[in-house]
Amino acid sequence: MKEGLIKDIYEIIIKEIQTVLTFAYLVFVGIGMIFTYQRYAQFGINIFDYADIFEFLIAPFSDLKIMLFSTITLIGVILLLKLDNVIKRKYPKNYARMNFGWDKKSWFDMYRYSMFAVLFVTYLFISAKVYAKNTAAKIRSGNSATIIYTNNETTKGIIIGKTNSILFILQNEKVKAIPLNAAVKEFEVN
Repeated sequence: MKEGLIKDIYEIIIKEIQTVLTFAYLVFVGIGMIFTYQRYAQFGINIFDYADIFEFLIAPFSDLKIMLFSTITLIGVILLLKLDNVIKRKYPKNYARMNFGWDKKSWFDMYRYSMFAVLFVTYLFISAKVYAKNTAAKIRSGNSATIIYTNNETTKGIIIGKTNSILFILQNEKVKAIPLNAAVKEFEVN
């Protein structure tokens, strides 16, 4: 009897961990996509036209700043929801006053979670814009690179980023997309 109970508890915990990890991963991928899109949009590039889905699946893990931001944001939102629940439970009169008495309405919980979601998404987009502007400024002041083709032609510019098949460089404030195929022999960062 006791072993069966322990096994049931273990299975419930494993199931919940899988759900939480899956949800967290999906949130991280979404955040990574938003940040990556905003970064390239600073240069007029729609990265969705050039990257494939597998590149976005690893996007949040390719930049430590995005991963830290995602983790801190997710933890922050969870803590805010917990704090909201604690205030609602411990100080019901103040909570009702803060929410104009709406917390007594049947639709309030749906409204509350919807507002948290809207604020979360708005916060993400604003943060992604700020991150992208800062990153773009660093890229513009970065080192130039030289791309050498197989026919020994060269192109110089500042590397913006790359996908599996395209290298983006900034050349005199114009973006150049260079296919990474057999025609590119190498590129050097100066």
